[in-house]
Amino acid sequence: MKYEIVMGLETHVRVKSATKMFCSCRNAVALAEEPNENVCGVCMGFPGMLPVLNDKIVDLAVRASNAMRMTVNEVSKFDRKSYFYPDLPAGFQITQLFHPIAEHGEVKTMVEGVEKTFRIHRMHIENDAGKLVHAGSSTLLDYNRAGSPLMEIVTEPDFRSKADVVAYLEELQKIMRWCGASDADMEKGQLRCDVNISIRPVGSSELNNRVELKNLNSFSAIGRAIDHEFARQIEIVESGGRITQETRGWDDEHGESRSQRSKEDAMDYRYFPEPDLPPLVVSKEYVLERAVKELPMDRRRKYLNEFGLGEDDARILSNERTLSDYYEELVRLTGDAKKSCSYVTTVLFAIIQEYNNNSVFGDIKTFADVPAAELARVIALVNGDELSSTNSKTVVEELFENGGSTDEIVDRLGLRQVNDSSALEAVVEQVITEFAAQVAEYQAGKIQLFGFLVGSCMKASKGQGNPKMFTEMLKKRLG
Repeated sequence: MKYEIVMGLETHVRVKSATKMFCSCRNAVALAEEPNENVCGVCMGFPGMLPVLNDKIVDLAVRASNAMRMTVNEVSKFDRKSYFYPDLPAGFQITQLFHPIAEHGEVKTMVEGVEKTFRIHRMHIENDAGKLVHAGSSTLLDYNRAGSPLMEIVTEPDFRSKADVVAYLEELQKIMRWCGASDADMEKGQLRCDVNISIRPVGSSELNNRVELKNLNSFSAIGRAIDHEFARQIEIVESGGRITQETRGWDDEHGESRSQRSKEDAMDYRYFPEPDLPPLVVSKEYVLERAVKELPMDRRRKYLNEFGLGEDDARILSNERTLSDYYEELVRLTGDAKKSCSYVTTVLFAIIQEYNNNSVFGDIKTFADVPAAELARVIALVNGDELSSTNSKTVVEELFENGGSTDEIVDRLGLRQVNDSSALEAVVEQVITEFAAQVAEYQAGKIQLFGFLVGSCMKASKGQGNPKMFTEMLKKRLG
């Protein structure tokens, strides 16, 4: 507890466009079947090939900026970042150093039950490099992702624990999916994070040199890398050493980091204005048209405070926009937030899991296969004592597998609950007569038989009797 860790993040998010940033080659949002098949003269840096900015990337970048509550600059400019590396065929990367597309935003999230705000310093758009594939003593090159569009999101040094970092990244992933800017799938390389780590004595404002950790390809690996680097830097300082400002690669298999290079400054890259691209100008109207009003965190807060849901349910229902919108529509139709939550997260989710685990590959069904209006009708029938809770699950399952109308299914399967008191009283009389011995035992004090008698009434009515009315009638008759 003698030292405090201070961290800032640089996160690269692959923009979800069909084509690359400056050419018509297929974007590497998914892994290609073969190396070097989605390439052309532009993304390979051939002489005389000129870049043309993909307007869809601007559209999605502005949506992402709005979702992170950033200020979108009316004018942003591109720069060349010059360096030589085999995965960069042009010998430079087109990026935005001096005039980024957006600045000064925030991401709010929950960290171990506490709401926190992490500040975003800037976001710029740039093209990706290719990929090095190490095979034994050889290194191979795959340029499929060269020229693919990235958003680089740079935070302020607001992180004080690995829990902060992971919670922020999970929320950022949700936000990117929510606004449609990216799927942000780490396994597919759509979200990559570098962590800049410094330490200082608790209470001090002066930081040691920072170390940038790279090659962090999962949330769990990020946590392990942070723990290791924190301990490594403390050991150096405690032994009287000085932290070297450098970039280190994380080896998750061996649980250690290795020095890659000293930390570069901007001058090392010989930045200069990109001569082949004019300034990017976006109007205020363009930005407003791409506003993202509600975020996952806003919905989560609403479900907790207004709808009265539990923490787990609020988190699950706000994770994905399509699910959250479906739930909101269901609540609008039913007026019952808690029962709507129960039918989505227990009944519907259980049916989805069972169906998809047993289905053939590719035959995937989701909650959207049950229209919200039909599920709302199921809930209305249950609330109106026209359908039992048990039978309601059968109806939802039928809706999920075969579609149709709730009322048609209920009537076709003979599940509509009977509420005719005279008809139910006749069933009660029948059960009391048929099970006279059990009735006597119940009246003599064997109260556990009451459930048996209610069940017998339900069986005699072929499951169509109202169990609440059977309960009341039996209590009245038997005392």
